[in-house]
Amino acid sequence: MFQSDKFLDQCKKVKGETACLICIRKENYLWWFSVGDCVVYVFHPELIALGQFQLNQRQFYEWIGHVNTFDKAVPCFSSGVRELRKGMNRIFMSTDGLLECPGEPFSNPKDVADSLDAEQLGEAFSLILNEIEKNNVRDSTTMIGWTVDVSKQGSIPSDV
Repeated sequence: MFQSDKFLDQCKKVKGETACLICIRKENYLWWFSVGDCVVYVFHPELIALGQFQLNQRQFYEWIGHVNTFDKAVPCFSSGVRELRKGMNRIFMSTDGLLECPGEPFSNPKDVADSLDAEQLGEAFSLILNEIEKNNVRDSTTMIGWTVDVSKQGSIPSDV
């Protein structure tokens, strides 16, 4: 889709560029596709204890739009698949506005995890948006999040 002639022609008519992040969950797996400066986290108690939060890395020079990674000889993007852990997994996607907010209240993934309440995501989102507004966020911020209760046991070491 991103490499079709019609899509690439339409992008040339756009003023500016944007990032793209697509996440799909099926059963106990999460797939992601990322272009540009956006992030996806999976928050689970086992992973948080190990300091593991973020699935992708921000890419500052990848875009879709007038300047378009898919218009290059070799498009640049990241993608992956992650097995979710048994129990409650919070999946959280955000644009860079959240991470670059003055005062950096959410630059550390642990701070994001601590701010999200799995039972009250809507309320948590409101608190996060109020905090970044209070800090005079300069860039727009879009957030998407949901909670998944996984019943299947994830991969564990053979010596456990």
